[in-house]
Amino acid sequence: MKKHFLTIAALTALLFACKQKQAVDLIVSNATIYTVDSTFSKAAYMAIDKGKIVALANSNELLNTYSGKETFDAEGKTIVPGLIDAHCHFYGLGLNQQIVDLVGTKSFDEVIERVKAFAASNQATVIRGRGWDQNDWSLKEFPTNTVLNELFPDKPVVLERVDGHAYLVNNAALKLAGINMDTQVSGGDILKKDNELTGVLVDNPMALVDVVMPKPSRATQIKALKQAEKICFDYGLTTVNDAGLDKEIIYLVDSLHQAGDLSIRMYAMVSNTPENLDHFLNKGILKTNRLNVCSVKVYGDGALGSRGAVLKQEYSDKPGHFGALVTPADKIEGLAKRIAATDYQMNTHAIGDSANIVVLKAYKSALEGKNNRRWKVEHAQILENQDFDYFSSGIIPSVQPTHATSDMYWAEDRLGKERIHGAYAYQTLLRKAGLVALGTDFPVEQVSPFLTFYAAVARQDLEQYPQEGFMKEEALTREETLKGMTIWAAYSNFEENEKGSLEPGKLADFTVLDKDLLAVPVDSIPFVKATDVFVNGKKVK
Repeated sequence: MKKHFLTIAALTALLFACKQKQAVDLIVSNATIYTVDSTFSKAAYMAIDKGKIVALANSNELLNTYSGKETFDAEGKTIVPGLIDAHCHFYGLGLNQQIVDLVGTKSFDEVIERVKAFAASNQATVIRGRGWDQNDWSLKEFPTNTVLNELFPDKPVVLERVDGHAYLVNNAALKLAGINMDTQVSGGDILKKDNELTGVLVDNPMALVDVVMPKPSRATQIKALKQAEKICFDYGLTTVNDAGLDKEIIYLVDSLHQAGDLSIRMYAMVSNTPENLDHFLNKGILKTNRLNVCSVKVYGDGALGSRGAVLKQEYSDKPGHFGALVTPADKIEGLAKRIAATDYQMNTHAIGDSANIVVLKAYKSALEGKNNRRWKVEHAQILENQDFDYFSSGIIPSVQPTHATSDMYWAEDRLGKERIHGAYAYQTLLRKAGLVALGTDFPVEQVSPFLTFYAAVARQDLEQYPQEGFMKEEALTREETLKGMTIWAAYSNFEENEKGSLEPGKLADFTVLDKDLLAVPVDSIPFVKATDVFVNGKKVK
């Protein structure tokens, strides 16, 4: 009788204990979780409820406290906080899926062949393409539009350079845009050869073409956003910082979020136009669960590859040429003061050392007496040694490591042996600023955050060139790199309290990897894959 009584008591206790378990939406088990918290701790189990993390633990004791409506067995795989791309062109990536892909072309002849193939299968009124880079060709000079004029005498053709800072257009497009030998536009170049237009437009003159191009339909815009989301989820990204969007697209993203048709989180930088600024600076910050509009994107100069980046001294490979400010210095200063009077951040594209110092001085002046504004310099690519100190005052460098490994073959030709040491200086920027936000600038570079990680750590291309790494002293550690793609990127967005690390109370955004980014051989990093991706505790890949 006594034995029977003990059995009933034990069962009762067991049932009571089971009833005390807290029901949660999801339990993740058997994982190697890099939390990226303040101590960079690891865990093996995670409980998630209502889109947020409830608890983490290193042992299955967590299962004694929580019961999951759903479970996810990671089978020993690595989990990191949802990856953030701190500088990209998400909407542009989507639009690029619908035009001629010129990325990786090894000659202008190959560009022409791809354009011809696209034209043969597409009835578009304008042929558009993107991705050519003359630095990848044996003849490293800007092309001319002679062949395009012969092939397409009446249909406009607009081919965008990989960096987005130059067009090659045919005469039909030039005529439509009203560009002739007498056209002059500050902040860029309209290239000529043998007293004729070549069809190459660098930086600001490109806008003359843009305004006469047919506008994408709403259906095309939605398709672009959804295609971009799929690509990003496939690579493990859960938040994207789109570096420059107009009001129309920002509100379209918001409407798709609200309707449940778009899941990726977005930090949207407002493109610097009078209409956009008048609207958003007066309206104030727009923040939802998935969209954050609290910054303005300004262009300081162009790109180094197209020699539009503005330098203090002339280009080493083009005497007498300095590049050009896309936005004049006085306008940058005025914008800084106007934005500083609001709650918005100012995020300014600056490649050349001259552009960087113009931007940094404007920031310093506008932010005097203002703390924790977290304004960013997007790219911060080339600086003179004495100018790095500006980043010690709360300015955040937002950099893209794959730019270093894409440009390393010819960057010294542009800058010379001395000036190159102030370029792509990510470790120096980290020491001065205390953090770096890492992105890709896709579609200028590939979307893969694992290529970003590899470039930051190895400073090599996929053939392990150069053997010792390109300016290896400026490499980041693996831990620093992961922080730059998670918690530091979140901090740069004023979102470090909601994402960027896996901690109780934060959003359940996380990426499951097939290999351990912090442990695999360096040359294996580019081939790591995201096997599963969760946003708000829901599986999206």
